[in-house]
Amino acid sequence: MKYPELERLVDIVATLRSENGCQWDREQTHKSLRQNMLEEAYEAVDAIDDGDIPNLREELGDVLLQVVLHSQIAKDNDEFDIEAVAKELSDKLIHRHPHVFGNTKIKSTQDILDNWDKLKKEEKKDRKSILDGITKSQSALMSAQKISKKVVKIGFEWDSVESLKDCIKAEYKEFEEAVLSGDKDKMEDEMGDIFFATVNLARWYKIDAEQALLGANKKFTKRFKKMEDLAVKPLEEYSLEEYDKLWKQAKILTENEV
Repeated sequence: MKYPELERLVDIVATLRSENGCQWDREQTHKSLRQNMLEEAYEAVDAIDDGDIPNLREELGDVLLQVVLHSQIAKDNDEFDIEAVAKELSDKLIHRHPHVFGNTKIKSTQDILDNWDKLKKEEKKDRKSILDGITKSQSALMSAQKISKKVVKIGFEWDSVESLKDCIKAEYKEFEEAVLSGDKDKMEDEMGDIFFATVNLARWYKIDAEQALLGANKKFTKRFKKMEDLAVKPLEEYSLEEYDKLWKQAKILTENEV
C-alpha cells in the first residue's frame, strides 16, 4: 500500500457516515456542505498568501476532507465513489499532457496552454458557447476576468489600451448621468459596466484583478487598524480633517510593513 493514510482517511469518513457513526456526518448532503467547501478552499488560499506552510498542510487536509466526504455521500447515494473521482482526474491529466505522456512536441509554456484549451474543448463537446462552463459560484470579479479572457482568445478585444481607457471614462460619464436621474437600477447597471471595463484594463496589463483587489483590501485593513492604534479618542468623535491627518500618519507607518 503506497499511501496508507489516504486509505485510512477514506475508511474513517465511511465509518462516520455509517449507521453507527456520527449523526451530523450522516445528515450531510452535497448541498449542505456547499459553504464548507468554499470556506475550506479560501482558508487554504489564505495560508498560501501568508506563506504559512504548517497551516497550509492543515488547510489542505480540510479541503481533502470535503472531497472524501462528498465522494462518500455520492457512494451512499449509488452515484460514484472516491475511486471514480481519482480515475476521472487521472485520465484527464494524462489526456491533457500529451507532451509528457504522449509524443506531442512543445516549444513553450504557451504551447502547453494552447494545447490544454484545445483538448479541453474536445472533451466538452456539449458546450455550444465559449462562455459555457464558467463557474457560477466564484466571485463576480473572477467571473469577469474569465469571461474577458475567453472572448479575447477569439479576437473580441479593444483595438488599443487607449480605447479601453476611453471606454472606462465613458462608463463613468454614463454612471454620473444615472446618478443625476436618481434611477437606482440604472446606477447599479452602469456601476457594473465600470467594474467590468476596469477588470479588462487589469487584464490588458496582465494584472490579476482579484489579487489586486485582495491586496487593496489587505492594505486598507492594515492602515485602518493602525489608525485605531494611534487614535487618542474614539474614532467616531474624529472630524473629517482629523481622519485625514490620522490616515496619512497610519499610511506612513505601515508603508514598509510586510
